[in-house]
Amino acid sequence: MRKLSFIGVLIFLSVSVFAQNDIIKLKEKIAVAADKIEPRCIAWRRDIHEHAELGNREFKTAKIIAEHLKKLGLEVKEGVGKTGVVGILKGGKPGPCIGLRADMDGLPIVEKVNVSFASKEKSTYNGQEVGVMHACGHDTHVAMLMSAAEILTGIKSELKGTIKFIFQPAEEGPPEGEEGGAPLMVEEGVMDDPKVDAIFGLHIESNIEVGQIQYKPGAFMASSDWFHIIVKGKGSHGSQPWLGVDPIAISAQIIEGLQTIVSRQSELTKAPVVITVGKINAGVRSNIIPDECVMDGTIRTLDSKMQQDVHQRIKQTVINIAEAGGAIAEVSIDTKTLVTYNTPELVKQMIPSLQSAAGIANVTEREWVTGAEDFSYYGTKAPSFFFYLGGMPKGNDPKNAPPHHTAGFFVDDAGMKTGIKAFCHLVIDYMNKK
Repeated sequence: MRKLSFIGVLIFLSVSVFAQNDIIKLKEKIAVAADKIEPRCIAWRRDIHEHAELGNREFKTAKIIAEHLKKLGLEVKEGVGKTGVVGILKGGKPGPCIGLRADMDGLPIVEKVNVSFASKEKSTYNGQEVGVMHACGHDTHVAMLMSAAEILTGIKSELKGTIKFIFQPAEEGPPEGEEGGAPLMVEEGVMDDPKVDAIFGLHIESNIEVGQIQYKPGAFMASSDWFHIIVKGKGSHGSQPWLGVDPIAISAQIIEGLQTIVSRQSELTKAPVVITVGKINAGVRSNIIPDECVMDGTIRTLDSKMQQDVHQRIKQTVINIAEAGGAIAEVSIDTKTLVTYNTPELVKQMIPSLQSAAGIANVTEREWVTGAEDFSYYGTKAPSFFFYLGGMPKGNDPKNAPPHHTAGFFVDDAGMKTGIKAFCHLVIDYMNKK
């Protein structure tokens, strides 16, 4: 019996070593293919950047993606979630279904970056004429996933399972009055038929150096809830405020009150909370106290219980301050994204994949982020892992990096090859997990 057990162990070890050697060889093929495809990846990215499109209007981008996936021989679904594209690659052997996601939309910003491929596109956003710019790096995400699709198609006979390449519109949010983004993709069944067993996504960052990857298990990025407040007062002449109820003065008190929810009522040692009033509108003339003031803003939380608690505190604070000043207030809160939650077990399992793609020293854990991502909705259907990819030119100071969602946003094309390899390594290792 002992002899048979010993032989069994030897066979198991031999099979394991053989399988590991196969994975190493596949990753060597991926490295060569990534070097080869990099110039085309850059060309795709620059073309998409120059011809940026807003959410639910990514018609040209979707066409480029669909044509590429069809040339690769993939099963292609178009018009998913308005303008989304899904490509399905079936490997040569049975195995799990893995989702890889890239977002496609630009932002209503006039670009001010001095590059040859700067966007000069114009469009209409919520009734206003605007410039359109890829000011968050979604153009790079598309180009990297198109590249990964080609590389993985080239080794499909050696793949164990199925890959869904998910190109998603409207991550920044659909136009007013429309549905879109990840919630609509999920609603339309992108995580089903075949059912996705695990999904991965990345986001290039302007303040992380090229070649580096950052991640966090558990709650990683905040939920984003948008609030709308109407303070209804009573108009008067600017010289006689006592004859009216000034909604602007009361709104100022409300703004201060909202910040005490953060600084005095939220348990910040548990998770951060951010409340921002980003828009306020009232009045038409300097000497007229208006009847009404309208405010819009966002709430960022990283814990679902705190999220609900903050919602209640906002409503209570706004209504009570308004009543104390003789006004009436209406508050509505709209959930835009959930907390982006990285499944801890999946993260632990897949960190070696990122390390093999970028180098052990270049993969680091970070703190949570108060920015939001609708990738979070995919995580309600399957284990998920979302991470950050470096796009800042080597040697630059992160403090001087142009922020996302600004006219000066810039990322280095050189960062994309690491992202391509990361996508491919995650697929190979997950398919061969024990």
